[in-house]
Amino acid sequence: SRAISAYVAEKYKEAGHDLIRCQSLKEAAEVKVWMEVESQQYHPAISPIIFQFFAAPLQGKVPDQAIIDENLEKLGKVLDVYEEKLSRTKYLAGDFYSLADLFHLSFTYYFMKTPCANLINERPHVKAWWEDISSRPAFQKVASAMTFGEKGN
Repeated sequence: SRAISAYVAEKYKEAGHDLIRCQSLKEAAEVKVWMEVESQQYHPAISPIIFQFFAAPLQGKVPDQAIIDENLEKLGKVLDVYEEKLSRTKYLAGDFYSLADLFHLSFTYYFMKTPCANLINERPHVKAWWEDISSRPAFQKVASAMTFGEKGN
């Protein structure tokens, strides 16, 4: 959950990376803003798409294209905002990797396995951001075990 992730990031900020940017009120506020954007705008648009492509078939259902299309339109609008922001900074909250970026990893990882990946790939700054955050060694290690919806799982 987001709350548990924020707790762990806060508790262990001295042991590794300060993913919340606790030393700067301004940077911490930016991280929190983009954490809210992820939870209130990005996630509600991307999660139904992931459900249709990965969970519905496991339930013996055919993906509902109307649900996919409706949410692709919503996600596209969110990604337009991301594209503009990422044209000015390397990461969402600034020129530093934060919990806001990390929160995007799991659903975007699965989204990029769908025929809709062009929604990210056609936005150069969003694409560069995705390639950066998804190529981090810690995420690569986690991603190797992310097999939801694959044959046999």
